[in-house]
Amino acid sequence: MSEIGGGGSSSRRLLHEVEEEGGGGGERPKEPWKGEYVKSIVYGGLDAIITCFSLISSISASTSSSVNVLVLGFANLVADAISMGLGDYVSARTEQDVIIKERRVTEWDVINHIDTEQSQLLTHFQALGMDYNDATLKVVNIFRKYKDIMVDQRMVADKGMLPADEEVTPWKNGLVTFTSFMLFGSTPLLSFIILIPFTNNDTVKFIGACIVSAIALALLGVAKARISGERYMFSIAMTLFSGAMAGATAYFVGWSLKHVAGLEG
Repeated sequence: MSEIGGGGSSSRRLLHEVEEEGGGGGERPKEPWKGEYVKSIVYGGLDAIITCFSLISSISASTSSSVNVLVLGFANLVADAISMGLGDYVSARTEQDVIIKERRVTEWDVINHIDTEQSQLLTHFQALGMDYNDATLKVVNIFRKYKDIMVDQRMVADKGMLPADEEVTPWKNGLVTFTSFMLFGSTPLLSFIILIPFTNNDTVKFIGACIVSAIALALLGVAKARISGERYMFSIAMTLFSGAMAGATAYFVGWSLKHVAGLEG
């Protein structure tokens, strides 16, 4: 849900930081990547690669057959992609429904209790640091003339909700997440497929999967930095670290099940 509670204090803090750095002068900060599905693609891809690579690591540590890696890897990849896609669809649909219902309640309140809503909106703007006279004469009294705008403002101030985006289609969100998960999640499995004609050594194939996964994670780390505004090297390092930790943990669990518990695929 698009919640922006506490947005006023965050905005004032950011403005204060800009002023301390030179009153807003100097080089203009770089804008993040924008787009309706950019974040879903990048973060879904990161989750997919780490999940699939962890699975490959655990299977490789507990079995000597690359066939098992491919079969179980793709089976789990498809299952996880469907689960993620459906989850994104349900989440987006539920978010829209909640915002629409909350807006109907707020509309009723604005129409039937305009004075109370106006007073609460005035309090909200004062809490943000606006002068009482400015908030009353220049903002709130004007909003009173425009009921739709006042409803939007009350949604933000009272419930921390932005107006529902009518252009958002939940089924597209689910489809994008499913596709992203499938494409990026299959990356760690590519080395096993590509190396089949060249070697039968499963260790070599697993090392290839590690290299391919690291490259994919690094590229997505760059994309993540463009979205979040982080430094490229820091974003890449954290992304690779997350993948390495997840893979190493999964490998250790698979190795333990094979050598300690005596389980082997």
